[in-house]
Amino acid sequence: MERLEALQAFKETFGFDAEDLFTAAGRINVIGEHVDYCGGKVFPAALNLRCNVYGKKTGGNVVRMAFRGIDGIVEIETDKLDSYRGLKIGNYQAGVAYFLREKGVDIVGCDLYYDCTVPFGSGLSSSAAIEVATAVTFCEYAGVAYDKVQLALLSQKAENQYAGVNCGIMDQFASAMGKKDHAVLLDCSTLEYEYVPLKLGDYCLVVANCNKPHNLVESKYNVRRQEVETALKTIQTALPVTCLAEVSPKQFNEVKYLLSGVVAKRAEHVVMECDRVHKAVEALKAGDLVELGRLLNESHYSLRDLYEVTGKELDTLSALARKETGCLGSRMIGAGFGGCTISIVKKTSVDNFIRHVGKAYQDAIGYKASFYETSIEDGVTVEKL
Repeated sequence: MERLEALQAFKETFGFDAEDLFTAAGRINVIGEHVDYCGGKVFPAALNLRCNVYGKKTGGNVVRMAFRGIDGIVEIETDKLDSYRGLKIGNYQAGVAYFLREKGVDIVGCDLYYDCTVPFGSGLSSSAAIEVATAVTFCEYAGVAYDKVQLALLSQKAENQYAGVNCGIMDQFASAMGKKDHAVLLDCSTLEYEYVPLKLGDYCLVVANCNKPHNLVESKYNVRRQEVETALKTIQTALPVTCLAEVSPKQFNEVKYLLSGVVAKRAEHVVMECDRVHKAVEALKAGDLVELGRLLNESHYSLRDLYEVTGKELDTLSALARKETGCLGSRMIGAGFGGCTISIVKKTSVDNFIRHVGKAYQDAIGYKASFYETSIEDGVTVEKL
């Protein structure tokens, strides 16, 4: 939705003009999949796909919310914030308000119109974008200073404890702390981070959504976590490590004989993926996009063969992408079993890439993928209209 359309929708819904625009970004993870819960570093970046919140401060104790594509208005009362956990729409916002108020922030009545361009269920963290944009909105309207790292932590808490959805900190952190033309090298356990320039020159990142509903993610995710925890306990009988991310590839090859079956495969993915993250950072700092593309391909093969979280749709999308002239590399991102791939594609080849991969994917799978040419942007923006 264009800005003018959103402003018109706000006026039609609430009867007056919006005065402010607060946004927070969706995210990709350049590389470093399924390593955050093993002590590994992730490498996310904030996207031009965003949650846009058009707002007007009204005072009082009622927050009214409307959403693009959904009829009606959802109301939450600021003195009853514990009672909206069961909302199908608006529970993330209520959760953010609830935990902000716990910290002493006065939640001020306002009218909000949500226009989220992050596709839902895609693995690009629409929920984190919604939470962070909402947290910024409430803090701005309360007139309180805020720390974006703390807002990320609070947003994660709202998703975990209020909405009841399990997630790590990467999504909210990238949404809040993203920086234009940079990726964030993030240690999820300590929140230590470093901005690394993500300058792609003649190339860009194309996100492709396979459009498969990924409803098996949570159960499979829990199984994978058990498998890597089993691997760690066994490796700790031979090495003084606290997490798998501390194990170097050389060390892993020396103790691999202790592991067997899927446990060995899962641990090998984590160790090698952590190593790929460091190599990807070095490649970007050196301006070596060919090496970055190679690492993305390796990451996908590992997620396919060792961690086994890809599936036919994601494998088809990434394989078709790699065949295209002008594509340096492609891999699945997110939890897997559905969601998206990212590909590094020459800008002059993007139209052909989307056309060729899109047709071949539909021929192979039977339904369409969705494509997004993306740019790397700031995580949070605040604007007076």
